[in-house]
Amino acid sequence: MTKSEIVQAVYSRLGGFSKKESAELVDLVFETLKETLGRGEKIKISGFGNFVLRDKRERQGRNPQTGEPILITERRVLNFKASQILKQALNPRDNVVVATAVTE
Repeated sequence: MTKSEIVQAVYSRLGGFSKKESAELVDLVFETLKETLGRGEKIKISGFGNFVLRDKRERQGRNPQTGEPILITERRVLNFKASQILKQALNPRDNVVVATAVTE
């Protein structure tokens, strides 16, 4: 799904906004998320999941094409952990296969 598709979904579902207002609303939400993460804060969206920034230290790596050792610089990475509610919505119980142990 693209950003423009999200704007279209907001526009379709919330009849009180124009398409331009819907686009501004989506932009505002994304800008708020970026600013919050930029400050190093966690984002918790109930029923959806958590976005967390992690700082990775500098480390030794290897170029996979040449095998030559390289230094991987320190950086921030964004992790997302889905909530149990989202996981259950994506994997309904009737699709779960329960493994049973066979005893002899």
